[in-house]
Amino acid sequence: MSPEFEGTVDLYTHLHALVASIWITLLITQPLLIRYRNFKLHRFFGKISYVVFFALILSFIPQMIKEYGKNLIPLNAGFDIVLLVLFYTLAIKHKNKVAIHMRYMIAIALIFIGPTLGRIIFILLGWEGLGSFHIPYVAVIGILLGLIIWDKKNNRTFKPYVVAVIAFISYLIALYTINVNL
Repeated sequence: MSPEFEGTVDLYTHLHALVASIWITLLITQPLLIRYRNFKLHRFFGKISYVVFFALILSFIPQMIKEYGKNLIPLNAGFDIVLLVLFYTLAIKHKNKVAIHMRYMIAIALIFIGPTLGRIIFILLGWEGLGSFHIPYVAVIGILLGLIIWDKKNNRTFKPYVVAVIAFISYLIALYTINVNL
């Protein structure tokens, strides 16, 4: 079933969008701070990210409740939360191993491609069903495979990307297994 946006934008939707925007701003700002060697500010925003991340996860709940109210099962949001928590936990666990930490943060950023590109495909192009959901996640898996190849070719650590590919493929398999009406 395709998402329905007519009359569904409320305060909680705006709150979710605001928190997600703050999170994405952090995702963009943090590597720039590293690039320009402002490690102190990077660590400061890293600490702020704990609160913003918690708010981001909480901001999904009203959206999921709203979908339940329309007799929809919010699998996408549920799986996005699982991926966010998984990758963020691994990024924080490896915060002192820069290469691994960075790759898990990149995996977090890739989670946002699905909902963003999916809405673009659905709303702007009018593609319902398969197009609005599957194309974004195939693109994410393709990006991850490209990053694995790139890192392997350059003798860099690529294990976080392998974990991410497995997680995204598991996500898609679970969605197909649980809800065949996508």
